[in-house]
Amino acid sequence: MGADQAGNDAATARRGGSDPWKATFTVLLVVSLVCAVVWLLLGSRLLVVRDVAVTGTDRISAAEVEAAVSVNTGTPLIRVDLDAGRDRVEGLDLVESATVKRGWPATLKVEVVERRPLLAIAVGEEYRLVDGDGVRIEDSTSRPGTHPLVSVTGEVEDNEAVRAAADIVREAPDSFVAQIQLIDAKDPDAIKIELGDGSLVEWGDAEHTADKSGILRVLMREHPTAEGRVYDVGTPDLAMVR
Repeated sequence: MGADQAGNDAATARRGGSDPWKATFTVLLVVSLVCAVVWLLLGSRLLVVRDVAVTGTDRISAAEVEAAVSVNTGTPLIRVDLDAGRDRVEGLDLVESATVKRGWPATLKVEVVERRPLLAIAVGEEYRLVDGDGVRIEDSTSRPGTHPLVSVTGEVEDNEAVRAAADIVREAPDSFVAQIQLIDAKDPDAIKIELGDGSLVEWGDAEHTADKSGILRVLMREHPTAEGRVYDVGTPDLAMVR
């Protein structure tokens, strides 16, 4: 019984112990899978850029965006520097922001947000349409009725007074914006808005745009616009009509 028991114990130990060949096979399998994935991502012709899909363009062409992102077809998709591609697209004058993403298995996706005109600036006998940063979007031979005219001093692009005027256009009620004839922002601390019926809004500086717009909405509802009427919202807590 002693010898038989010892033999049984040895057999049980062999069955319960690890099989070195099985462990080796598992390691080789894992390494092979990793190598296959690396090859598929970096060396295979399957997961490479075959197409650049551009969306969100209107004033600029998809071809212009594709040239700016500057990624050659055949480049492994995993190797594309998405941030660098985005920065190059955002370097285009008419692009406000861009997103570059991988679209597996073989597409580079570029989503563009174009700059849009908010204001008009008189340049000689023509009008230049600009966005909130003063970037030139397009020119017009006639005064555009949908974009308020703004008057500022100095360079238009990156002009704080232009940004202030653009904030007013964004925040104010559409019914009010439609009445604006001129935003006089030559003094950024004393912005004045001339309306088509001869009334005037003394806006003050560029601070508290949302608060001033809300107060102005109330004042105009209680005291409709009229020639010679002045709405003073320069100090929101002391707003008045005269």
